[in-house]
Amino acid sequence: MNRFRNIVLAASCLALVMVAEDSQAQSSRKKKEKVTRETAESAIAPVPQPSEQEKQISEALFLDGLKFFMLEDYDQALKLFQKAHTLTPANAALNYKLAETNLMLQKATNALPYAQAAVSQDPNNSYYYLLLAQLYTEQKQYTEAAQVFNDLLQKVPNTEQYLFNLADLYMSQSKFEDALKTYERIEKQFGPIEQVSISRQQIYLRQKNVAKAIAEGEKLIATNPTEIRYFLAQAELYNASQKPDIAIETLQRALRLDPNNPFAHLMLSDLNRQKGNKAESERQAKLAFSSSELEIDTKVRILVDFIRQLPNPEVEKVALDLVNLTIKAHPEEAKAYAVAGDLQAIAGKKEQARNNYLKAVKLDDSHFKIWQQIVLLDAELAQSDSLIKHSEQALELFPNQAVFWFYNGTGYLIEQNFDKAVKSLEYGKRLSASEPELVMQFNMQLGDGYNSLKNFKKSDEAYEAVLAQDADNEHVLNNYSYFLSLRNEKLGKAKEMADRLVRKHPNNPTYLDTYAWVLYKLEDYEGALKHLEEAIALSDDATIVEHYGDVLFKIGKKDDAVRQWQKAKIKGEASAYIDKKIKEKKLYE
Repeated sequence: MNRFRNIVLAASCLALVMVAEDSQAQSSRKKKEKVTRETAESAIAPVPQPSEQEKQISEALFLDGLKFFMLEDYDQALKLFQKAHTLTPANAALNYKLAETNLMLQKATNALPYAQAAVSQDPNNSYYYLLLAQLYTEQKQYTEAAQVFNDLLQKVPNTEQYLFNLADLYMSQSKFEDALKTYERIEKQFGPIEQVSISRQQIYLRQKNVAKAIAEGEKLIATNPTEIRYFLAQAELYNASQKPDIAIETLQRALRLDPNNPFAHLMLSDLNRQKGNKAESERQAKLAFSSSELEIDTKVRILVDFIRQLPNPEVEKVALDLVNLTIKAHPEEAKAYAVAGDLQAIAGKKEQARNNYLKAVKLDDSHFKIWQQIVLLDAELAQSDSLIKHSEQALELFPNQAVFWFYNGTGYLIEQNFDKAVKSLEYGKRLSASEPELVMQFNMQLGDGYNSLKNFKKSDEAYEAVLAQDADNEHVLNNYSYFLSLRNEKLGKAKEMADRLVRKHPNNPTYLDTYAWVLYKLEDYEGALKHLEEAIALSDDATIVEHYGDVLFKIGKKDDAVRQWQKAKIKGEASAYIDKKIKEKKLYE
């Protein structure tokens, strides 16, 4: 604490900041210094004694000046004080008031010689010293300010309280030894003082003298045996000096005073972790997190450290336990649910994560990234109804964020509401014109949407736009080639795309099925059969099985074909013709 700033100077409260000289003013410094020197000389130089009449006139001018000073008309006050000064320049009170008025007018340089004169003319007035010290401090002349305080303490009785100001000045200059000596003088005068011990300890720490800092900490504990914060600070010092056992003992002493102190438990958790006591470290962490006194931001910082370590089975359980304790201790804090969502999402607990994110936005809906996580998890959970609902809620708050239009369109695409899907996707695509990667994602979905609307021209344009940007895009190579085969259009192009896909992914049953179906449409039944057999070896998907039956039928194996159709029907995801195929033992496409 800088006590010097709190000094009341002769019924005037001063709180001014020095204005730094700019580069253009530096050229006039010598002139200013000359004026200041001449002012100082005129203020303190021996002058003839004024007559009684001059004294009376000066006193009247001084009193008038005081009136204007009290009215805060400092310019007029200064004029009157200066007139009075020409008559009685050796008047200490007048010089003091001239200094104070100049300071109020932010003319600290002009004020200084008058303050010097006041001290010289009346060395027993503490207010004069205080003003002079302040002027030196305002001009960053800390050494001179310190000397003024030393003079004050030496010449004016009962001013020991200003030792604190002197110590502050020494600290501001990093004159630690002088500050320590001043603290000794303070304690001799006033006895042990808590703030002095704290300041002294800070000096020792700056000097990297941990031993003395620890000794000072023990003094603080001895004189303040019920102050938990001193035990905590002391434990930190012991830990820093590689004395973890003593640090633990100190914290246990603290907990005997306050058994539920979360900061002590948190430090004990860290110390036990350092010593390899995992179980005790986790126990202490849970005790700390159970307390609402440990602020939410501290808990979030710790949990973020856990998140950085995931996925890691060794820390996952304790991290999840801690995040649940955080929610329990802070049920109205959006941050608690948000960090829980982050942790659970990485741990693979997607539904829990999504639900906690929803609780977070219920308390504070202003965070774009949390809404983004919600719709992403909706998509990963394949909950298209939730994806539509939550993306629309997000769009009410962030209508210009293309990503929410993307998820909204994707949700409608899954729900087979293709008109709404392409409308949202087209709008989002326009918003993302400056982001080529995002535009590509929109075109992928638009290709599917327009195909379902049988707007094949726009569908093909969307797919071609993606391939122009990414020739090996799996989604487009698969869907585009498959849809072309269903339309019996551009089968050569469809074969080229499907062939490229299976060469890059020879063990993907969906891609093998697509290629087989293109070959089927090209009447290459042997090639189709070969790839479908490879696909069935990897997957028993109903569509693949049904296609396999279709190819078998084409090569004359009708009974085998019917058996495959029956298998496809059992799977429950076959085509609309499956019953008719089985019943009539004929191929329908």
